[in-house]
Amino acid sequence: MILTVTLNAALDVTYDIDALVPHGSHRVSRSSERAGGKGINVARVLSALGAPTAVTGLAGGSTGRALRNGLSAAGLRDELVPMRGESRRTVTVVSREDGDATVFNEPGPHVEMSAWVDFVTRFAELVRDARVVVLSGSLPPGLPSDAYAQLVRLSAGTGATTILDAAGPALLAALGARPTVVKPNAAEIIEATGRDDPAAAAEALRELGARAVVASRGPDGLHAVTPGGTWRAAPPRRLTGNPTGAGDACVAAIAAGLHAGTPWPSILREAVALSAAAVPCPLAGDFDAGVYDQFRSTVSVERTHAPVTH
Repeated sequence: MILTVTLNAALDVTYDIDALVPHGSHRVSRSSERAGGKGINVARVLSALGAPTAVTGLAGGSTGRALRNGLSAAGLRDELVPMRGESRRTVTVVSREDGDATVFNEPGPHVEMSAWVDFVTRFAELVRDARVVVLSGSLPPGLPSDAYAQLVRLSAGTGATTILDAAGPALLAALGARPTVVKPNAAEIIEATGRDDPAAAAEALRELGARAVVASRGPDGLHAVTPGGTWRAAPPRRLTGNPTGAGDACVAAIAAGLHAGTPWPSILREAVALSAAAVPCPLAGDFDAGVYDQFRSTVSVERTHAPVTH
């Protein structure tokens, strides 16, 4: 099983408009809402790929009930843990004019320590049946800064592989626990390391404890530093659309590949293809099956360095 963790789950609201004009009034051509947060988006993609998955995290209030209803409607296994606070909402505004997405992320509720203790207890039960654990997204206020580090260590204790997709202090605090893979985007890796060269930044994260680093280069693909070598993977062409869910699709591909024991070059090829296939879709957690099938055989994967030993 692949267990996805979304500690700051959200009800995702998406508005489609013709063009985003600052200070202007906009007519929404289409709106939607669904259970979201990065780990839930990952679980949606995994489910579409046929991988066994379960969703855990924290949920509370009327928004939390809507989240759980959304998981049920999507056929996702709901292992969310209740909390007193009201789960957050996010709003994504997608402009048809240029395909750009503007995202408004609420911080999330303040989580009481009792809810965190309840979650850790439940997580320790769930992780016993997990081969891969995906830890995604921001930490809501009130959680300890080393929350992800605690979960990585619990996962390692059962032999589970861990994938961490987080930013800022939450990422840095977890590295000492030695997650199997970290997946920052270009902005996150610069913030974490102060280095704008992807190769140097990825090596810096490995020196801090990550066993492998898969860094997103946006439409240019991925740079990966793994125990099997350093790789660069790129799509055959760029696509326009909503890139909001591309990173989550990338994480899903990595999780599915590690779950199946796939070699790194094939994992990276799948990750680029799947993340590119998410761009034409208006909602995070979806992907275009036609684009995915086409790109799977046309993504280029180049080895840039020999295996690393540290």
